[in-house]
Amino acid sequence: MSKKQISEDSLSLSHSEDDPTRTEPVAVSYEAALEELEGLVEQMEGGQLDLESSLAAYRRGSALLKFCQVQLSVAEQQVKVLEGESLVDAVGSNEPF
Repeated sequence: MSKKQISEDSLSLSHSEDDPTRTEPVAVSYEAALEELEGLVEQMEGGQLDLESSLAAYRRGSALLKFCQVQLSVAEQQVKVLEGESLVDAVGSNEPF
């Protein structure tokens, strides 16, 4: 199992190649979380999991979804800050766009 590090304030999640429903803390990126979430959805929709595994996959999927939402929210805030800086630069400048 490989581990990728992200900032300490980010939600830590697990991923195991042999058991995607495990929930030990391991840091992952947004892309890895999304890929794992898509895999869980495929397994659940395909009826490949028993009831207990389905519940574990649902819990894991919920954690992955929350992680992705937080990451997107952070990115959205960063874009707003950057757009605000661009607007200030453009308004404060005498040069045409």
